[in-house]
Amino acid sequence: MKTNNLKRIYSRSVEVEWNRLVMDPFHRLEYETTSHFLRKHLPKQGLILDAGGGPGRYTIDLARAGYRVVLLDPVPEHLAFAYRKIAEAGVEHRIAGIVEGSITDLSRFPRKTFDAVICLGGPLSHVAPARMRQKALAELVRVAKPRAPVFISVMSRYGVLLATPQGWPQEAGLASHFRKIVSRGDDYRWRGKGYCHFFTAGELKELVLREKVSVMTMAGLEGLLAHRQAGNDFARSHPQAWNNWLSIHRKICTEPFVVDASAHMLIVARKRG
Repeated sequence: MKTNNLKRIYSRSVEVEWNRLVMDPFHRLEYETTSHFLRKHLPKQGLILDAGGGPGRYTIDLARAGYRVVLLDPVPEHLAFAYRKIAEAGVEHRIAGIVEGSITDLSRFPRKTFDAVICLGGPLSHVAPARMRQKALAELVRVAKPRAPVFISVMSRYGVLLATPQGWPQEAGLASHFRKIVSRGDDYRWRGKGYCHFFTAGELKELVLREKVSVMTMAGLEGLLAHRQAGNDFARSHPQAWNNWLSIHRKICTEPFVVDASAHMLIVARKRG
Protein backbone atom coordinates (compact mmCIF):
# COMPACT_ATOMS: atom_id res chain seq x y z
CA MET A 1 0.00 0.00 0.00
CA LYS A 2 1.29 3.45 -0.90
CA THR A 3 0.73 4.72 2.63
CA ASN A 4 2.86 7.85 2.34
CA ASN A 5 1.18 8.83 -0.93
CA LEU A 6 -2.26 8.45 0.64
CA LYS A 7 -1.26 10.51 3.66
CA ARG A 8 -0.01 13.26 1.37
CA ILE A 9 -3.19 13.15 -0.70
CA TYR A 10 -5.44 13.42 2.34
CA SER A 11 -3.24 15.92 4.18
CA ARG A 12 -3.69 18.34 1.28
CA SER A 13 -7.49 18.07 1.19
CA VAL A 14 -8.58 18.18 4.83
CA GLU A 15 -11.35 20.76 4.39
CA VAL A 16 -12.51 19.01 1.23
CA GLU A 17 -12.80 15.77 3.19
CA TRP A 18 -14.64 17.54 6.01
CA ASN A 19 -17.12 19.06 3.56
CA ARG A 20 -17.39 16.05 1.26
CA LEU A 21 -20.45 14.48 2.88
CA VAL A 22 -22.52 17.67 2.87
CA MET A 23 -21.27 19.47 -0.22
CA ASP A 24 -24.17 18.54 -2.52
CA PRO A 25 -27.25 16.26 -2.73
CA PHE A 26 -25.25 13.34 -4.16
CA HIS A 27 -22.75 13.26 -1.29
CA ARG A 28 -25.44 13.85 1.32
CA LEU A 29 -26.98 10.58 0.17
CA GLU A 30 -23.95 8.68 1.49
CA TYR A 31 -24.05 10.64 4.74
CA GLU A 32 -27.78 10.45 5.38
CA THR A 33 -28.10 6.78 4.44
CA THR A 34 -25.16 5.88 6.67
CA SER A 35 -26.62 7.93 9.52
CA HIS A 36 -29.94 6.10 9.14
CA PHE A 37 -28.26 2.73 9.68
CA LEU A 38 -26.20 4.07 12.58
CA ARG A 39 -29.39 5.19 14.33
CA LYS A 40 -31.02 1.85 13.59
CA HIS A 41 -28.24 -0.47 14.80
CA LEU A 42 -26.13 1.38 17.39
CA PRO A 43 -26.70 0.63 21.07
CA LYS A 44 -28.48 3.37 23.01
CA GLN A 45 -25.23 4.40 24.73
CA GLY A 46 -21.59 3.42 25.07
CA LEU A 47 -18.05 3.87 23.78
CA ILE A 48 -17.56 3.93 19.99
CA LEU A 49 -14.39 3.67 17.91
CA ASP A 50 -14.48 5.85 14.79
CA ALA A 51 -11.68 4.06 12.90
CA GLY A 52 -10.30 5.98 9.95
CA GLY A 53 -12.68 8.78 10.87
CA GLY A 54 -10.78 11.54 9.07
CA PRO A 55 -11.57 15.07 10.30
CA GLY A 56 -14.30 13.76 12.59
CA ARG A 57 -17.74 14.45 11.15
CA TYR A 58 -19.23 11.18 12.41
CA THR A 59 -17.30 11.51 15.68
CA ILE A 60 -19.00 14.84 16.35
CA ASP A 61 -22.43 13.52 15.35
CA LEU A 62 -22.08 10.58 17.73
CA ALA A 63 -20.78 12.78 20.55
CA ARG A 64 -23.77 15.08 20.10
CA ALA A 65 -26.02 12.01 20.33
CA GLY A 66 -24.56 11.21 23.75
CA TYR A 67 -21.95 8.57 22.94
CA ARG A 68 -18.34 8.57 24.09
CA VAL A 69 -16.07 8.36 21.04
CA VAL A 70 -12.46 7.57 20.17
CA LEU A 71 -11.38 9.04 16.82
CA LEU A 72 -8.53 7.22 15.08
CA ASP A 73 -6.96 8.29 11.78
CA PRO A 74 -3.49 8.02 10.16
CA VAL A 75 -3.39 11.64 8.91
CA PRO A 76 -2.17 14.19 11.51
CA GLU A 77 -3.76 17.06 9.60
CA HIS A 78 -7.15 15.36 9.90
CA LEU A 79 -6.76 15.01 13.65
CA ALA A 80 -5.64 18.62 14.13
CA PHE A 81 -8.69 19.77 12.18
CA ALA A 82 -10.92 17.43 14.23
CA TYR A 83 -9.62 18.97 17.48
CA ARG A 84 -10.82 22.38 16.30
CA LYS A 85 -14.20 21.17 15.09
CA ILE A 86 -14.81 19.18 18.27
CA ALA A 87 -14.07 22.30 20.33
CA GLU A 88 -16.38 24.40 18.14
CA ALA A 89 -19.14 21.82 18.62
CA GLY A 90 -18.63 21.86 22.40
CA VAL A 91 -18.46 18.06 22.70
CA GLU A 92 -14.93 17.67 24.11
CA HIS A 93 -16.34 15.98 27.22
CA ARG A 94 -17.66 13.15 25.01
CA ILE A 95 -14.34 12.49 23.26
CA ALA A 96 -12.42 9.64 24.91
CA GLY A 97 -9.41 9.99 22.62
CA ILE A 98 -8.04 11.41 19.36
CA VAL A 99 -5.41 8.97 18.16
CA GLU A 100 -3.05 8.78 15.18
CA GLY A 101 -3.05 5.22 13.89
CA SER A 102 -4.03 2.71 11.23
CA ILE A 103 -6.98 0.32 11.06
CA THR A 104 -4.49 -2.49 10.38
CA ASP A 105 -3.00 -2.15 13.87
CA LEU A 106 -5.33 -1.41 16.76
CA SER A 107 -3.03 -3.05 19.32
CA ARG A 108 -3.21 0.03 21.57
CA PHE A 109 -6.79 -1.05 22.36
CA PRO A 110 -7.50 -4.21 24.38
CA ARG A 111 -9.89 -6.75 22.93
CA LYS A 112 -13.58 -6.21 23.73
CA THR A 113 -13.12 -2.48 24.39
CA PHE A 114 -15.86 -0.82 22.33
CA ASP A 115 -19.66 -1.00 22.37
CA ALA A 116 -19.61 -0.31 18.61
CA VAL A 117 -16.98 0.15 15.89
CA ILE A 118 -17.42 2.27 12.77
CA CYS A 119 -15.09 2.46 9.76
CA LEU A 120 -16.86 4.69 7.27
CA GLY A 121 -16.23 6.36 3.94
CA GLY A 122 -13.71 3.87 2.58
CA PRO A 123 -10.63 3.44 4.82
CA LEU A 124 -10.65 -0.29 4.12
CA SER A 125 -10.56 0.47 0.38
CA HIS A 126 -7.11 2.02 0.85
CA VAL A 127 -5.57 -1.08 2.45
CA ALA A 128 -3.41 -3.46 0.39
CA PRO A 129 -2.68 -6.26 -0.19
CA ALA A 130 -5.77 -8.41 0.45
CA ARG A 131 -4.25 -10.11 3.50
CA MET A 132 -3.89 -6.70 5.14
CA ARG A 133 -7.54 -5.93 4.46
CA GLN A 134 -8.37 -9.15 6.29
CA LYS A 135 -6.05 -8.11 9.13
CA ALA A 136 -7.82 -4.76 9.39
CA LEU A 137 -11.19 -6.51 9.59
CA ALA A 138 -9.85 -8.84 12.27
CA GLU A 139 -8.65 -5.83 14.27
CA LEU A 140 -11.95 -3.97 13.96
CA VAL A 141 -13.82 -7.04 15.24
CA ARG A 142 -11.27 -7.84 17.96
CA VAL A 143 -11.70 -4.52 19.74
CA ALA A 144 -15.51 -4.75 19.66
CA LYS A 145 -17.37 -6.20 22.63
CA PRO A 146 -19.44 -9.37 22.15
CA ARG A 147 -22.74 -8.53 20.41
CA ALA A 148 -21.41 -5.10 19.42
CA PRO A 149 -22.24 -3.82 15.92
CA VAL A 150 -19.43 -3.16 13.44
CA PHE A 151 -20.14 -0.75 10.54
CA ILE A 152 -17.85 -0.73 7.49
CA SER A 153 -18.34 1.19 4.25
CA VAL A 154 -16.17 0.84 1.16
CA MET A 155 -16.02 1.99 -2.44
CA SER A 156 -17.87 -0.14 -4.99
CA ARG A 157 -16.44 -1.68 -8.14
CA TYR A 158 -19.67 -1.79 -10.13
CA GLY A 159 -20.61 1.69 -8.95
CA VAL A 160 -17.36 2.94 -10.50
CA LEU A 161 -18.13 1.13 -13.75
CA LEU A 162 -21.64 2.58 -13.90
CA ALA A 163 -20.25 6.10 -13.40
CA THR A 164 -17.31 5.74 -15.82
CA PRO A 165 -18.98 7.00 -19.04
CA GLN A 166 -19.96 10.30 -17.39
CA GLY A 167 -17.33 10.65 -14.71
CA TRP A 168 -14.08 8.90 -15.61
CA PRO A 169 -13.88 8.08 -19.34
CA GLN A 170 -10.13 8.72 -19.19
CA GLU A 171 -9.80 5.71 -16.84
CA ALA A 172 -11.26 3.39 -19.47
CA GLY A 173 -8.79 4.78 -21.98
CA LEU A 174 -5.87 3.34 -19.98
CA ALA A 175 -6.42 -0.26 -21.04
CA SER A 176 -4.16 -2.18 -18.65
CA HIS A 177 -5.01 0.06 -15.69
CA PHE A 178 -8.75 -0.19 -16.34
CA ARG A 179 -8.62 -3.98 -16.72
CA LYS A 180 -7.14 -4.21 -13.20
CA ILE A 181 -10.04 -2.18 -11.82
CA VAL A 182 -12.60 -4.32 -13.63
CA SER A 183 -11.06 -7.73 -12.92
CA ARG A 184 -9.52 -7.24 -9.46
CA GLY A 185 -10.84 -3.93 -8.17
CA ASP A 186 -7.34 -2.48 -7.83
CA ASP A 187 -6.71 1.16 -8.77
CA TYR A 188 -3.10 2.29 -8.42
CA ARG A 189 -3.82 5.77 -9.82
CA TRP A 190 -6.41 6.87 -7.26
CA ARG A 191 -6.24 10.68 -7.15
CA GLY A 192 -3.01 10.43 -9.11
CA LYS A 193 -0.63 8.27 -7.06
CA GLY A 194 -2.74 6.60 -4.37
CA TYR A 195 -4.15 3.10 -4.05
CA CYS A 196 -7.82 2.16 -3.85
CA HIS A 197 -9.57 -1.20 -3.86
CA PHE A 198 -13.12 -1.26 -5.20
CA PHE A 199 -15.22 -4.05 -3.70
CA THR A 200 -18.07 -6.17 -4.92
CA ALA A 201 -20.76 -6.85 -2.34
CA GLY A 202 -20.00 -10.57 -2.43
CA GLU A 203 -16.29 -9.96 -1.83
CA LEU A 204 -16.92 -7.64 1.12
CA LYS A 205 -19.42 -10.02 2.72
CA GLU A 206 -17.07 -12.98 2.31
CA LEU A 207 -14.20 -11.09 3.98
CA VAL A 208 -16.36 -9.95 6.88
CA LEU A 209 -17.81 -13.42 7.48
CA ARG A 210 -14.30 -14.82 7.99
CA GLU A 211 -14.35 -13.03 11.33
CA LYS A 212 -16.54 -13.86 14.34
CA VAL A 213 -19.58 -11.90 13.17
CA SER A 214 -23.08 -12.23 11.80
CA VAL A 215 -24.08 -9.90 8.97
CA MET A 216 -27.21 -7.90 9.80
CA THR A 217 -27.56 -5.88 6.60
CA MET A 218 -25.83 -4.39 3.58
CA ALA A 219 -26.84 -1.15 1.87
CA GLY A 220 -25.96 0.85 -1.21
CA LEU A 221 -25.35 4.30 0.22
CA GLU A 222 -26.06 6.28 -2.97
CA GLY A 223 -28.32 3.54 -4.27
CA LEU A 224 -28.97 3.61 -7.99
CA LEU A 225 -27.55 7.12 -8.31
CA ALA A 226 -24.12 6.21 -9.64
CA HIS A 227 -22.85 9.55 -10.90
CA ARG A 228 -22.47 12.78 -8.95
CA GLN A 229 -23.37 15.37 -11.58
CA ALA A 230 -26.44 13.49 -12.79
CA GLY A 231 -27.68 13.23 -9.22
CA ASN A 232 -27.10 16.87 -8.43
CA ASP A 233 -28.82 18.00 -11.63
CA PHE A 234 -31.78 15.78 -10.78
CA ALA A 235 -32.06 17.10 -7.21
CA ARG A 236 -31.80 20.75 -8.19
CA SER A 237 -33.96 20.71 -11.31
CA HIS A 238 -36.76 18.46 -10.04
CA PRO A 239 -37.02 18.86 -6.23
CA GLN A 240 -40.37 17.07 -5.86
CA ALA A 241 -39.20 14.17 -7.99
CA TRP A 242 -35.98 14.08 -5.96
CA ASN A 243 -37.93 13.79 -2.71
CA ASN A 244 -40.01 10.99 -4.19
CA TRP A 245 -36.83 9.26 -5.36
CA LEU A 246 -35.32 9.53 -1.86
CA SER A 247 -38.32 7.78 -0.33
CA ILE A 248 -37.86 4.91 -2.78
CA HIS A 249 -34.09 4.88 -2.18
CA ARG A 250 -34.63 4.28 1.53
CA LYS A 251 -36.83 1.28 0.74
CA ILE A 252 -34.62 -0.41 -1.86
CA CYS A 253 -31.05 0.46 -0.79
CA THR A 254 -30.62 -2.97 0.82
CA GLU A 255 -31.55 -4.89 -2.34
CA PRO A 256 -28.47 -6.88 -3.55
CA PHE A 257 -28.40 -5.26 -6.99
CA VAL A 258 -28.63 -1.77 -5.48
CA VAL A 259 -25.80 -2.51 -3.02
CA ASP A 260 -23.46 -3.44 -5.87
CA ALA A 261 -24.59 -0.58 -8.13
CA SER A 262 -23.96 2.14 -5.53
CA ALA A 263 -20.81 4.26 -5.35
CA HIS A 264 -20.28 3.22 -1.70
CA MET A 265 -21.64 0.19 0.12
CA LEU A 266 -22.15 -0.36 3.84
CA ILE A 267 -22.09 -3.64 5.74
CA VAL A 268 -23.38 -3.88 9.30
CA ALA A 269 -22.23 -6.92 11.26
CA ARG A 270 -22.63 -8.03 14.86
CA LYS A 271 -19.81 -9.66 16.77
CA ARG A 272 -20.83 -13.04 18.05
CA GLY A 273 -20.88 -13.50 21.80
